[in-house]
Amino acid sequence: MPQSHKLIYGIYIAVWIAMAINPKYPQDWLVENILVFLFFPFIIWMDKRHQFSTVALVMLLIFASLHSLGSHYTYAEMEHFDIITRFLGFERNHFDRLVHFLFGLLLFRIIFEMAAPHISSVRTALLFTLTLIISISTVYEMLEWLAAIILHPELGTAFLGTQGDEWDAQKDTLCALTGALINLTFYHGYANLFCQKSATQQK
Repeated sequence: MPQSHKLIYGIYIAVWIAMAINPKYPQDWLVENILVFLFFPFIIWMDKRHQFSTVALVMLLIFASLHSLGSHYTYAEMEHFDIITRFLGFERNHFDRLVHFLFGLLLFRIIFEMAAPHISSVRTALLFTLTLIISISTVYEMLEWLAAIILHPELGTAFLGTQGDEWDAQKDTLCALTGALINLTFYHGYANLFCQKSATQQK
């Protein structure tokens, strides 16, 4: 594994530890980090198999760090975003919308890099990645709801972060879709990346 990748993982671990100290709602923090406990080892394992690009891992680092920040304060009460909320005149804290948007925007590449070696064309790989982003976002919203009512119903909107919006889940999914669609404008870059990954797979 390249030293740059080890550095990225080290930075994330440092951020995660810092955000794990005295979270606003400890039970909410634990539920929010269940997927982190599962997927962090998975990403390292996949990195050894697919040799992710540094760009993909930096994008993942940004997203994962923001998720850690959101789980520390909860997405609905991320106080450092209140300045933007007041400045733009929003009625709610949109930090959760931003992170959902960045999920589609920033995780698209690393998912594409995992899929590309196993798919025959760049267009199919892009469509698969786009579909997977939408599917993960949708399934996450359902799991989030189930976790709230089964594990910690007393957390209520602190965990769900709906802030009184009955269409919160749909809007979050739309944000992820929008972020993912932006990646399609970089078609030629992904085409070159696809060729590189396919060549590596054949060696």
